Amino acid sequence: MNERFVEKMSDRQVIHDVKVLADFTQIWCDGHHADRTRRRVETDAALLDVYGRKTPTLCEECEAHLAYGEKRRAHCPKDPKPFCAHCDTHCYRIEERTWQQQMMRYSGPKSWRKGHAIDGIKHVLEARKWRREMERRSAQAAADTGKD
Repeated sequence: MNERFVEKMSDRQVIHDVKVLADFTQIWCDGHHADRTRRRVETDAALLDVYGRKTPTLCEECEAHLAYGEKRRAHCPKDPKPFCAHCDTHCYRIEERTWQQQMMRYSGPKSWRKGHAIDGIKHVLEARKWRREMERRSAQAAADTGKD
């Protein structure tokens, strides 16, 4: 475990994001891997006691995805960090990004039962703001192209 990871895992926002990621991964694993052997995760964040008493219980595959996501979040260069879907720098490997997108689409709507209703509302509002910004930029680019 490197020093930067340990330092980042003491940041309140990073801890929140990693806990949300763990809850979403738990929802995915419960829904898709109920037949697999699962155990309490032993990721770097878990070893730092980031999860406290709510350490997720996942299958080996989901634990590997969670460990990857923890590292990506800890090493994110953006401040403030946008939602990954709205970021201009995609730091996830393609296969991990695809898995994360599927997992988020599945787990997001179910996450309110795990106490993430406010996070969901914030996500919807940020997504709306991001879409408006992209529309504004597109319109501006079209207007700039028409000036030439």
